Amino acid sequence: MKSIFNPRFIFISAAIFIAAISRLLPHPYNFTPIAAIALFGGMRFENKKLAFIIPLLAMFLSDAALQLISGTGFHNTMIFVYGSFALISLMGITMSKQSKIGSIIGLSLIGSILFFLITNFGVWAESGSITGFTGLITTYAAGIPFFGRTVGGDLFFNAVLFGSFYFAQLKFPVLAKVKAK
Repeated sequence: MKSIFNPRFIFISAAIFIAAISRLLPHPYNFTPIAAIALFGGMRFENKKLAFIIPLLAMFLSDAALQLISGTGFHNTMIFVYGSFALISLMGITMSKQSKIGSIIGLSLIGSILFFLITNFGVWAESGSITGFTGLITTYAAGIPFFGRTVGGDLFFNAVLFGSFYFAQLKFPVLAKVKAK
């Protein structure tokens, strides 16, 4: 039985944890690697359980660190954040054979939209003061100024994660997927 702790697993995991740690550095609001971590893990881990577990663990640990540092790691809409995260991971798993740049850009944009829709719905659902359909639309409208940064962050971090993995595979062929015999 082959070990999951092979060079490919280690590289992908390290890239995800490094990206998650970048959340602790100063950055513009919503310019984060959240959706990129989920998509990259979903598309690149061969073991589909790990495609959920490793990115979620990295996200949780970075949230715990943010909570300790600034008190902003955990909040009442976390279920929506983690739900969208898991959905983006599932999207990555489903589309794992799509490795072309255009596909990754498209999936990145879809991930940004899903994250925006789900997390802003969560803000509306968890808020006791903004009610009804008008309140939901108001919540989405209030999130629009941050959406551009979400898209920018997702595209940037997907470029870094997928790009670094692509070039690392060229330099170190051991990182490429092992083909079934």
